[in-house]
Formats: sequence, C-alpha cells, structure tokens
Amino acid sequence: MQFLKTLFWVLVAVLIYAFSSNNWFDVTLSLWSDLRADIKLPLLLLLAGLSGFLPTFLILRGRIWSLRRRLEAHERSYTPVAPSPSTAAPTVEPAREIPTA
Repeated sequence: MQFLKTLFWVLVAVLIYAFSSNNWFDVTLSLWSDLRADIKLPLLLLLAGLSGFLPTFLILRGRIWSLRRRLEAHERSYTPVAPSPSTAAPTVEPAREIPTA
C-alpha cells in the first residue's frame, strides 16, 4: 500500500513539473490604476489555489480543535455510575439435589 501511495505522489509531482515547464511564461496582472505585476503562470496558479485552500483548511482545523476540547471536557466530567442492586444481573444459584428415599 505504501508503494501505491508513493507512486501516486511521484506521478502528481511529474505532472506538476511537466505543466510548469511547458507554461513557464510571464502573465501580467493589472492590480489597480497603472500598477501592474508580472508573475509566472504556475506561481499564479499556486497562489490562487492556496488562497482558496488555506482559509477552508484553517476553519476546519479550528472546528476540530474546538470539538476536541469540548469532548475532552465531557470525558473529564463523566463519572461512571455503578449498577444498583435492583438493576444488577440476577445471580443463579446451583440446583440442589432432591433426596431420594
């Protein structure tokens, strides 16, 4: 299974390298008024992907952190209740032999 995971990531890296090497040219961004920025296309796509991924990832991690804290607080406050004698499982006594005459 580890081999397949490694093979997958190697293929992804090769595809990213092939895309980047074939599209390594400048893109001009018009920011505002006369301000312009030149950036390579793969870097622009990386920045665009990260700007969409990072906020979602950080919100998800924050929710998981919050839920773990709440769960740990509930686990600390939980005290197991011992079964009362009325709800405990009945005990079975062994059968007695009937005396024969």
